[in-house]
Amino acid sequence: MKQLFHSIGAMVLIFGLLGCKRPPSNLLQGYVEGEFVYVSSPLAGKLTKLNVQRGAQVKEGDVLFALEDVAETAARDEASHRLQQAKNTLEDSQKGKRPSEMEALQAQLKQAREVAALSEIELTRQLELTKSGAVAVDSTDQARSANVQNHKRVEQLEAELKTAGLGMREDAVAALEGDMKAREAMLTKAAWDLDQKQQRAQQAAVVNDTLYRAGELVEAGHPVVSLLPPANIKVRTFVPQTRLSTLKVGDVLKVRVDGVAEALNGKVSFIAPQAEYTPPVIYSQENRSKLVFMIELRFDDAVTAKLHPGQPVDVEFAP
Repeated sequence: MKQLFHSIGAMVLIFGLLGCKRPPSNLLQGYVEGEFVYVSSPLAGKLTKLNVQRGAQVKEGDVLFALEDVAETAARDEASHRLQQAKNTLEDSQKGKRPSEMEALQAQLKQAREVAALSEIELTRQLELTKSGAVAVDSTDQARSANVQNHKRVEQLEAELKTAGLGMREDAVAALEGDMKAREAMLTKAAWDLDQKQQRAQQAAVVNDTLYRAGELVEAGHPVVSLLPPANIKVRTFVPQTRLSTLKVGDVLKVRVDGVAEALNGKVSFIAPQAEYTPPVIYSQENRSKLVFMIELRFDDAVTAKLHPGQPVDVEFAP
């Protein structure tokens, strides 16, 4: 009798195990995941404006928030004024002297030429008188010396007038050009700092969360708003190694979501290069089935509106 019960129990166990064995399913469980974009400013400051709320839709270019920018505005204005001053100095150095100064030099040159002409006449007269013995040789020498000096004065004024029209020396102008470029760089930096106090959406997205309130001090680099662009929504699932050889990046799989009548088409965008789970034993025919590889699927923007991070889904494979 005891042996009969053992036999019956063994048969029940065998039939039970056979009854529990099911054909492999074409559905794998997965979940929706979102890659959030955390928007921050590289500069610190008090939050003056928070233009968005959780759950709101934003378009590319929409202003998300603004920080206090009094210091940055003043620095930008100062850099702009200093750049204009450097430009004016450079332009002035290339123009030469002012018209009134040029006119004064020209008048001096005209007067010097007249004096030189008179001294030339006086020297000629003195030479003739010396030949006749009417004047001493010393008078002739004085007239000759005065004539030479007057002509030297004419040459000096001609050189000054020519130099006055050329502007500053090339090396001095080059130094002023370098100063102007440095001030242009300072203005660019100041304008960039001011621009960073106001952050905009780089693409259309849903506002996932706001992390500060108006009036609070935001440290540099700390996120103020987190966004979820449609392109950053994906589905993850884990594929047994027996199915891995049938998949490649770009394949389209059906994804079923609770409450959505039709399956969604997802494109395989990533296949993990190594197993997500490795048993702590030597591989064998029995435990190889425990190995799974993570894959990710991406969707068109129109489809992602039906997906929410954390939502469970079923990924369908061809039988």
